[in-house]
Amino acid sequence: MKWYNEPSSWHQEGERLLVKSDPKTDFWRKTHDGGIRDSGHFYHRVIGRHFTAEVKLSGRYTSLYDQAGLMVRLDELNWMKCGIEYVNGTQNASVVCTRDWSDWSVIPLPNPPTVWFRACYQATTCEVYYSLDGEKYTMIRQAFLPEARNYQVGLMIASPTGDGFEVEFEGFQVR
Repeated sequence: MKWYNEPSSWHQEGERLLVKSDPKTDFWRKTHDGGIRDSGHFYHRVIGRHFTAEVKLSGRYTSLYDQAGLMVRLDELNWMKCGIEYVNGTQNASVVCTRDWSDWSVIPLPNPPTVWFRACYQATTCEVYYSLDGEKYTMIRQAFLPEARNYQVGLMIASPTGDGFEVEFEGFQVR
């Protein structure tokens, strides 16, 4: 695996990845404020066309839009990120799909200490699921991503408005 926008502070211990995001980092394109940001941290590997990616994560979310989770990326114009995003004092299961313009959906969660995310990609469809116990998963989004020969798949963290925060990723796998 390799970094796109490597953070200043990170450490890997077996299946655990501990990361502190750098300040003012994000992945977002055009929608809402017209800005384009491609400065978030993304630890990834290249995967073929059909896959399921999973990760367990917990973080110390403190600032508006602090976020961490999974990312599937073709290039700077076409990608999906999902995970926990901190909005107005609440942790939300969040999905952003970008095809030149970013869209965004959130579901408030009961501020659990740990959440699991799963992204399944087949043909041109990416399905996103979350779980509060690692066993029962709920689908929160089905989205289009262009079909390609390969995708970058991995772990994402960003702090758009804050000074950075810490997150622990555990058991990341792609099959």
